[in-house]
Amino acid sequence: MVGMDAFPVTIEIPTRWGDLDAFQHVNNTVFFVYFESARIAYFDKLGYRDLVESTGKGPILAETSCRFRRPLKYPDQLTVGARVTDVGEDRFTMEYRIWSAELQTAAAKGTGLIVSYDYRAEARCPLPDVIRERIAALET
Repeated sequence: MVGMDAFPVTIEIPTRWGDLDAFQHVNNTVFFVYFESARIAYFDKLGYRDLVESTGKGPILAETSCRFRRPLKYPDQLTVGARVTDVGEDRFTMEYRIWSAELQTAAAKGTGLIVSYDYRAEARCPLPDVIRERIAALET
């Protein structure tokens, strides 16, 4: 498994009491919220909001998955990483990792398939060159 230093975008998130389920661990659905927070931080680094405002073209999540490795509890401080592992004509694949400070190990890893979408035409579109270039720069 790759280390957190392989992720060009990381964010810090504390677990919250409200994240827990009846079994006193972070509910599985919350892991996807953590992934989303890292994904949006990555998109912000790409300048995606400005592109959507000016062209109507932006990202849309087509598919996501999570491999739960360890249960998380409260309190804990998490580092959530995001990186792009593959870029295609109209899509890219993201990888996520959740690192637990309390456990000193990765608690989960996940993926997301992001499709380039024209929100005005309501249809898939080619990945804008500027986004492709910014991904390449962020990942080097």
